[in-house]
Amino acid sequence: MSKLVIVESPSKAKTIQKYLGKDYKVTASVGHIRDLPSSRLSVDVKNDFAPKYAIVKGKEKLVKELKEMVKESDGVYLATDPDREGEAISWHLATVLGLDTDDKNRVKFNEINKTSVVKGIEHPEKIDLDLVDAQQARRILDRLVGYKLSPFVSQKIRKGLSAGRVQSVAVRLIVDREEEIRAFVPEEYWTLDAKLTAPGSRKSFAASFIGDETGKVKIADKAQADACLNRLDGAQYTVASVKEGTRRRQPAPPFTTSTLQQDASRKLGYQGRKTMKIAQELYEGMEIKGVGTMGLITYMRTDSLRISEEARAAANEYITETYGKNYLPDKPRYFKTKANAQDGHEAIRPTTPSLSPDKVKESLTVEQFKLYSLIWKRFMASLMAACIQDTVKVGIKAATEKDLADGKFCEFSASGYTVKFDGYTKLYEVSTDDDEDAESVLPPIKENDILKLKSLDGNQHFTQPPARYTEAALIKALEETGVGRPSTYVSIVSTILSREYVVREQKQLKPTELGEAVVNLLKQQFPNIVNVKFTANMESDLDKVESGEVDYIKMLHTFYDGFEKTLEKAKEEMSGVKIQLKEDVTDIPCEKCGRMMVVKVGRFGKFLACPGYPECKNTKPYVVQTNAKCPVCGGNVIEKKSKRGYAFYGCDNYPECTFMTWDKPTDEVCPKCGKSLFKRKGGLLVCLDEKCGFEKKAERKKRTKKEEE
Repeated sequence: MSKLVIVESPSKAKTIQKYLGKDYKVTASVGHIRDLPSSRLSVDVKNDFAPKYAIVKGKEKLVKELKEMVKESDGVYLATDPDREGEAISWHLATVLGLDTDDKNRVKFNEINKTSVVKGIEHPEKIDLDLVDAQQARRILDRLVGYKLSPFVSQKIRKGLSAGRVQSVAVRLIVDREEEIRAFVPEEYWTLDAKLTAPGSRKSFAASFIGDETGKVKIADKAQADACLNRLDGAQYTVASVKEGTRRRQPAPPFTTSTLQQDASRKLGYQGRKTMKIAQELYEGMEIKGVGTMGLITYMRTDSLRISEEARAAANEYITETYGKNYLPDKPRYFKTKANAQDGHEAIRPTTPSLSPDKVKESLTVEQFKLYSLIWKRFMASLMAACIQDTVKVGIKAATEKDLADGKFCEFSASGYTVKFDGYTKLYEVSTDDDEDAESVLPPIKENDILKLKSLDGNQHFTQPPARYTEAALIKALEETGVGRPSTYVSIVSTILSREYVVREQKQLKPTELGEAVVNLLKQQFPNIVNVKFTANMESDLDKVESGEVDYIKMLHTFYDGFEKTLEKAKEEMSGVKIQLKEDVTDIPCEKCGRMMVVKVGRFGKFLACPGYPECKNTKPYVVQTNAKCPVCGGNVIEKKSKRGYAFYGCDNYPECTFMTWDKPTDEVCPKCGKSLFKRKGGLLVCLDEKCGFEKKAERKKRTKKEEE
């Protein structure tokens, strides 16, 4: 007989089995085994919001197998992930498998290596019911909002819509930003930019006009810029002041879930879902050549900046041996965790600091290696000495002899730095969405030096509107405002994209007309649902449930009693009101009454219907046109959907013409026969006329430097 250990994922089970040996059997629940069925509300509102759980569809056989394993084992350990969701999964397992929730059978691993796993098994705890209540409260809140609010939104805008408690706030942030962009009025301004060389130097450096003898001057238009340029005609440029200094740049803290997703987006181009999938693989463990099976990073859902002293000591030893003792700070650096953070886990760090990326590269996929490198470098850099820079700021007076005699001059400024000691930057540099370093290395310069002017230009600029959110910037905004938690950031972004409330244009998130309509409706009728502070306070209340300060039933009553009244009032006020979206109105006339048909959504997807219903009940299939022509009969190529929802393309003359393809239509035509070209996977443009057979490599779109950043 052996002891049974139940974890969430098969890969994690495989890793832990190797550590525990034959006296233990490790198996996986593959996530939740029990949940609120989606076919109904599944919450008894009248009975203190009692949840009505059921076995997840398709897991009946697994539950039966787990029950048999429990009967045959000497004891059971529940070793699901160490967070709210993991605690709830353990509680559901205990309930379904008939285990006593008062027993010490809950095991937690912040990192998956032999030491941590054995220590966890030796020190089991009781299931934390406060943590379970916090997860249940979140699940019930989201179900109540989704099931009560979604039908209302669907009825007023478009069938099949849904509204989420946290996702709606995220869409509002994006919509509010779009409204700021639309309302923005650009202002013109000009800069005077000089290129100068110092005595004994051939390399030019940049200096910018900042004012004149009256003080700082802002150049508003071309006339003012031209006047300044005329005044500077024939001017001598003299160094008026040189201010030297030293600055210390401190490293960023180790990663939290939020900052990991942000940096992986900026530096690796990974979307949040991809980042977390790879991080999960690194956490759960893999076979490392020369080392054995192990998890490479600590638990990846955390907003704490705390690290263990053992990890600090191991990292310090590596830094000293590899770079030298001078790369450690005089005093250990500690980062302060935010007040509302859940401090149950450490920051994200390598489990074994001495395993540098190069040592594990052979055992990882390219994507795993890139993310591990990012995590390892950020952690190691956070413990290293500051970067010391020698700075210099140069003030320059420019004037003709006559102006100088009259006490008149124009003032320019230049600044730069040199690295005195690289410190942590030897490993890692923090990036932001608007990285721009205007400083450069200046040549040796001293006061009263006469500088040589290489060029002087007046440049027109316009103030820019705020940028749209990128995924990284949205996650940062959610974290800063207290909306959502580390475990929810990815699902928030994925949900608003899948619901088509937001679209991704390159890296930016842009609201659709549908998204704006939903937000405006909610702002009008349910202001609390899309109120950032209200939602953040609810997140704070959920944290208080977790710590045992607040009873989750009372919390649900506080929210729902007001929400229910607001919903009834909204239904009454908007009785008979329907919001028509511009994007739903087509230019296709109804052949029966002449009205322009509109897009509707039914159980089988989109279709066209006459807006004159019930007087006119005409409907027809919804067709997505392309610019391509059928290579067989010359008809129009249209987009269709397979039974599984995948896009394919066919001729609109079906069934007379049976042409179909998975290749994507393009606007290009074949240079041999003049028929439409289609793009095949692998970047190949092909002509699908069997008699022609032309193909060529598709040209890759050149990305601008700004797009790449």
